Amino acid sequence: MPRPPKHVVRLTPADRRRLDRLIRTGAAPARVLTHVRVLLKADANGPGWGDQAIATALDCGVRTVARLRKAFAERGLDAAVHRKRPTGRRYRKLDGEQEARLVALACSPPPGGRGRWTLTLLANRLVELKVVDAISDETVRQTLKKMPSSRGSSSSG
Repeated sequence: MPRPPKHVVRLTPADRRRLDRLIRTGAAPARVLTHVRVLLKADANGPGWGDQAIATALDCGVRTVARLRKAFAERGLDAAVHRKRPTGRRYRKLDGEQEARLVALACSPPPGGRGRWTLTLLANRLVELKVVDAISDETVRQTLKKMPSSRGSSSSG
């Protein structure tokens, strides 16, 4: 026997009309329309379907249904229907001068006894040279990946 849902969805008549309008126009992204359909099926004042029945009918995951119920209960209709915006800006870890130093280092001969630079060696050398206080080899990889260099090419033009 299925458990009752932890979060109960109760839509007001105004909410239901708004969601019905979204479905009828079909102008919203598919993900939004799926979220709307989940809420309409989960409405305790309407069909009141269980999570498994909704997931099966709408071809989505049971966890998606549970997550939407929770979002509606905790943060309201808009939070459940629409994707939340990213909260913070991602800042660059290296500025232009530091990137140039990294590229110059990567293009220089590797340290003695090595056939080539590794990401860890590059990160450690940048710290040794006091270009940065600390840096991960993943940041080095991402920075070098976006550089338009072709170190293996015999001609660079």
